[in-house]
Order: sequence, then structure tokens, then C-alpha cells
Amino acid sequence: MTAATVTGPAAAAGEPTYRILLIEDDLGDALLVEELLYDTGLRYELITRPTLAEARTALAGTAIDCILLDLHLPDVSGIDAVAAVRALAPHTAVIVLTGLSEAQAGTDAMAAGAQDYLVKGKVEADLLYRTVRYAVYRSQTERAGAEAQAARLRAEENARLERGLLPQPILDTSTVTVTSRYLPGASMALLGGDFLDVVEGDEGLLHAVIGDVSGHGPDAAALGVCLRIAWRSLVLGGHRGDDLLHLMERILIAERGTRHMFATCTILTLDQKAATATLHLAGHHEPLLTTPEGTRELTAAHGVALGIAPELRSWPATVLALPATGALTLYTDGLTEGHNGATKERLGVEGLLALIGNQPTADPAAHVDLLIKEANELNAGRHTDDVAVLRLDWGTRPTRP
Repeated sequence: MTAATVTGPAAAAGEPTYRILLIEDDLGDALLVEELLYDTGLRYELITRPTLAEARTALAGTAIDCILLDLHLPDVSGIDAVAAVRALAPHTAVIVLTGLSEAQAGTDAMAAGAQDYLVKGKVEADLLYRTVRYAVYRSQTERAGAEAQAARLRAEENARLERGLLPQPILDTSTVTVTSRYLPGASMALLGGDFLDVVEGDEGLLHAVIGDVSGHGPDAAALGVCLRIAWRSLVLGGHRGDDLLHLMERILIAERGTRHMFATCTILTLDQKAATATLHLAGHHEPLLTTPEGTRELTAAHGVALGIAPELRSWPATVLALPATGALTLYTDGLTEGHNGATKERLGVEGLLALIGNQPTADPAAHVDLLIKEANELNAGRHTDDVAVLRLDWGTRPTRP
């Protein structure tokens, strides 16, 4: 039977349309249910299927609000029928149709997950009306509760991951302003494998890292947390440059196990007294330098991503002179890989620089928030990769040795 919207003679104004699937192999009983539905005054679309197998196809292709289920089908019967339907449509209201002699079957069906039951031969239009409406309402309420619980669990998991991926900077005497942001790759998604951190060493130098573990989901996030903690511990232990990256790579290889995962990262050491920044790029792109004259991408030597070719150990250093006032912005590629508006082209670094050029730069936090917002809007909210941004601002003219 093809679904079509039917309005009973007593339908109230504003009545919602219920999409109803009747699973019934007896043509007489199916016709009786259809006549009763018409007399209820409900607005409905009715699909009738004689077997569970055919109902499975209907459920796969159509959103259903309510299922009227006969307990005696050619391919399944009894409580097994309820369990099978609930497995196919766990958030759809199920009303069981029982026979006059099956006094216990209805309550057993509700214990198995049905919202309600009706006894054939004792159903009138007003009873069917109330039962369908209440069953759909209860099902929607249960679904909303399940979604709210899932959202709470995701929020709690994100909070735990955020503590590992986005720690509080360790700053003692540094006057550098640190701004960090993280945006998951999809709405309500768990944080992924991007990570960042900033610590001030005993020598007064400021050390920063930003990185991106390949892949998405909890495995990437766990490895990102591991690398972030390893970086902080190694930096505070005095490791620097290619030695630091070599140890991080060893940890990555040990922690990834049999999974073919790698990580890109940038490590930076900012020396305010010497007015220099030392960069090591491990498969990562260059940071951006903002001065009163504007923003540009830095030029730096590139090294291999961690975990790609462990035998190379090639991460050359680049030492850059810093202006008296400025900012360095480190970011992951989720910020630039989205579409540039309606075009099929990626935003890229040039598009990112164009966005920055049109923004006020007085407030670093507002600047980063606006940059992420505009990049996401250009991509029409389709960002699928995590976005991490770390900005370091300084404004006091360094004392050169």
C-alpha cells in the first residue's frame, strides 16, 4: 500500500500528520484498522506490510512515527516480533495488536519495549486516537531523554579530553599573552587529535607546541593527549629541538601500536630578551607573524612528520628575528582546508591572510574567535576537521643582548 496523507472527518485544525506503519498479514484486520484510523480524525500516512521482512524495507526508506504490530506474522511472532521491530526502529512508538484470547501477550509486549497494546475486536476510534497520540508522545519523550543523556556524556567526555588537549599555560615571569581555541570537527562531536600547549622554562624562554594527529575520534584524541603531556614533560626536563622531537616520535610509535597513525607539529621557542623565535616544523605548516604593518606567513625549514620515517630524524631549526610588538599565530589545517565561500577552492593560507587583513587586531581573543567564525561561515558550516589555534602576543620592546 502506498502512503498518502489521509484526514479523518473530525480532524482538528493544526493536527500533526502521523506516519504509521501497519504490519499485519490478515487483509480483513488490516482493512478494519484502516477504517478505524479514518474515523479517529487523525491526519496520517499509512503504509501496510504483511511481513517483518517487507516492513524492514519500509523502515529503511521512510521515517515512521508509529508502528501498529500484529504479534502473529508469517516470519516472526510473539515477543520476538516486538524485539525485532524495536531493533529496527528503537525510537519509534510501537503499539501491539493482540487477539481476544491473548490476555498476557499485551503486557509481555510492553515489557519487551512496546509503548502500548490494543485488543482486536475491542478497539474503537476514540481509543485508537488516544493510544496513537500518547504512544508517539511517550516515544518522542524517551528519545529526547536519550539524546539529552548522550549529549551530557559527550560533554563530559569532551571536558576530560579538553583538560588533556588544552591545558593551562605555565607562565611565571613572561609577559606574553596566550590565546588558545579548539573547535571539534562536527557539531556535538568529541574532540579529535589536535593538541597545543605553552610553558615557560627555567631559563625564561617561552616554549609552545601545536600538533595534529592523523584521523579523528577517541583514538586520535588519546594519542594527542599523550603527545601533549609528553611534550610538556620533556620541555620541563630540558629537552629541546630535534632531540625533543625524536623522543616525541618514539612515544608516538610506542603508543599507536598497530594503528598507522602519525602526527604533524610545530614547536617554537620564543626568546623575548634576544628578540628571536626558533621554529622546528615536523610536517606542519609555518606560523603567521602579525606586526603593526600587517600579517604574513613566515618562511621556515621543513622536517618530516612524526611517525612517517623514524629513521630520518630530520627537523632543521629556523631562527627568526622578532619585532618589538607583534603576535605569532600557530594553527592546524582545519582552519584553512574548508571551502572559500561558494567556490570549490580551499580557503588556504592566502584566503586566511585576506580574512585577517579585514579584521581588527586590538583584542587577541576576539580576533581569534572572529577568524574561526568567518572561516567556518565561508565553509558553510561544513568543517569536518578539528581546528586548533594558538596565538602569542607581546608588546614590550625586548632588550637585546
